[in-house]
Amino acid sequence: MALVSWIASANSPDTDFPLANLPYGVFAQAHSTRIGIAIGDQILDLRAVASEALLAGLPGAVVDGCTASALNPLMALGPDAWSALRRRITELLSSDAPASTQRAVAPMLVPQRDAEMQLPAQIGDYTDFYASIQHATRVGKLFRPDNPLLSNYKYVPIGYHGRSSSIVVSGEPIRRPSGQSKPPQAAEAAFGPARNLDYELEVGIFIGPGNSLGQSIPIAQAERHVFGLCLVNDWSARDIQSWEYQPLGPFLSKNFATSISPWIVPLEALAPYRVPVAARPSGDPVPLPHLTSPSAQRDAFDLTLEVFLESRQMRERCVAPVRVSRGNLRDLYWSISQLVVHHASNGCNLRTGDLLATGTISGAEEGSEGCLLEMKHRAEPLRLPTGETRAFLEDGDEVTLRAFAEREGLPRIGFGACSGRIVAAS
Repeated sequence: MALVSWIASANSPDTDFPLANLPYGVFAQAHSTRIGIAIGDQILDLRAVASEALLAGLPGAVVDGCTASALNPLMALGPDAWSALRRRITELLSSDAPASTQRAVAPMLVPQRDAEMQLPAQIGDYTDFYASIQHATRVGKLFRPDNPLLSNYKYVPIGYHGRSSSIVVSGEPIRRPSGQSKPPQAAEAAFGPARNLDYELEVGIFIGPGNSLGQSIPIAQAERHVFGLCLVNDWSARDIQSWEYQPLGPFLSKNFATSISPWIVPLEALAPYRVPVAARPSGDPVPLPHLTSPSAQRDAFDLTLEVFLESRQMRERCVAPVRVSRGNLRDLYWSISQLVVHHASNGCNLRTGDLLATGTISGAEEGSEGCLLEMKHRAEPLRLPTGETRAFLEDGDEVTLRAFAEREGLPRIGFGACSGRIVAAS
């Protein structure tokens, strides 16, 4: 049975934030930055909840964490503490809560329209993976038609270390980067604004408790290190990327900006939407023992992922953003647990607030490509309702990522929006 809240907007079938979700974020209002939980079209101010003794009975570290201005203190406490807080917040917001509780909590709600969302955590390190085999194959064919997947791909989760300082929250404008590139037909390289600007549809993994330097993480314990998931748009300048990526991989083509959604959805909220990991094709190598466990067979999540595009011309004509692709997190070749385990398998110390991203998520069928670069295989270019076509992003284009999980008899769990609008190079 679906949980019902006394907050009416949380019971709407269209909301991303029913009572069964309760994602965490950080918001600013009246010169104060606070941790909040999204519920319907409202934000529950956790500092206010803690100050009114509504968290009585919870460990002191949990109560203190709710009064912080970033999520790191709560993230560090681990899943037992997160579950205890989640149960208490559910009690406060449930329609079964006493009338006196509802009256006490009501003044602690802030309309989302009145809040300015911030980065949810202090992000120390950022690692981006390459976990979608469909994406890796399509992109590989563009550069290596005869050998799209290198021999290590099916053995090891491939990743690179990104730049945490240029991670921005949804809504921040994205300035077109300048950089060095060399088209195949050019005799020399040149420096200037990127021409082939692209988006990448990804899911982010926020680390809760870390691991000590020199200590690995067993796969059976991997999810105890995951605070929750968000959406990630790893903006990419493809012309810069194709010139710089050999031999060490992405660099300036990707570290100019990465957008994330402001809300972090707990794994506990997504638990009802778990599905078995995708079966590997016959002949593919079995993951090595440190990446395998019986409990990891349901490590996938049935999470629908969508990309919407709105051009400047569409805005001027009041044409609604158009959905340009739709994929699913369950299609990853490497699971979330495997990404966490592999990252720490050499003793690398993950730290609270670190962000891992899946890499571009794509499906096998046309319409599920997670970036514009992959759409080059289509017979026709991407066409917008205004008649415009897109090979890559133009100035004024706005890209919005969305995600939701749904199942018959259960509420729809959403992630909110991850948006960014392209502005001209400086």
